[in-house]
Amino acid sequence: MSLVNTVTAHIPEYVEADACCTPAAAAPAIRGELPVALALRHAGARTLTLRYELQGPADAPVVFVAGGISAHRHVAASAQFPESGWANDLVRAGRTLDPARVRILSFDFIGADGLLDAPIDPADQADAIVALLDALEIAALRAFVGYSYGALVGQHLAARHPQRIERLIAVSGAHRPHPFASAWRALQRHAVALGQMQCADQQGLSLARQFAMLSYRTPEEFGERFDTAPELVNGRVRVAAEDYLDAAGAQYVARTPVNAFLRLSESIDLHRIDPATIAVPTTVVAVEGDRLVPLADLVTLVEGLGPNGHLRVLRSPYGHDAFLKETDRIDAILATALRPTGDTP
Repeated sequence: MSLVNTVTAHIPEYVEADACCTPAAAAPAIRGELPVALALRHAGARTLTLRYELQGPADAPVVFVAGGISAHRHVAASAQFPESGWANDLVRAGRTLDPARVRILSFDFIGADGLLDAPIDPADQADAIVALLDALEIAALRAFVGYSYGALVGQHLAARHPQRIERLIAVSGAHRPHPFASAWRALQRHAVALGQMQCADQQGLSLARQFAMLSYRTPEEFGERFDTAPELVNGRVRVAAEDYLDAAGAQYVARTPVNAFLRLSESIDLHRIDPATIAVPTTVVAVEGDRLVPLADLVTLVEGLGPNGHLRVLRSPYGHDAFLKETDRIDAILATALRPTGDTP
């Protein structure tokens, strides 16, 4: 039974672009807000606002793209919204996810605005997506492309609402969190809590983000980028990576409410799913060297998927962030995964 109860109002936002700057083949990008009533798995009935963006021709197949807990509805630049998106190199002309040929849909995860102070299950995100599809009158997605937390949400969507999705591409997201990764996230949340105790919320969140950056990348990358001697600054030792980490923390604090980080971090650790319940064709992408989502866990996921599962493995110094850095290789995987049934390479 669906836990979704939609919709009280639908507020699309159309932004007109200068005709000289609009690609001939592209439809205007649309942003909108949608109030929905959801029965959350751990928090009961809530009325929430979904914020989405839709880019591409109105008659094109729809692909939902979802990233990690820091991602948002703006996936890629368009004539209407020209600022760079979080997956700008993957969603652009000439790529598999070319907005001139497919319609790209994404949303801000529920809880991302920091207003929902309650446990959020990835299954709740999947139900929210169904509410959005209903409001937009989209019967089914051609595909769901999920990276990190988005991959977890995609698994729940495929298990709970298989009629709404033709295929799933799950990158760096297993059927359960690894205990080592959960411990890492717990320490990040403790850093935030310590900051809150000292009336230093932003400092705590910055430190948590800096811890997270170490888990997203690999020792090999740090060895190449930061292999220089430390400096003495005001009588204190400062190592080469600290400027990078400080900048990452500051950027994150500027755009992320503390409560959003806490609740979405927890949401990753609430994730559990039986792979056998996922009944749509699924391509699982693993990154060798990913410290958060080990290759062995993704092999177990694919084994549980049975004939529906296919595994692709990348070797990358970027670890968990490979989806955002290895854009050519990820695009090639997407091209194969999204090829219409019956087509040959």
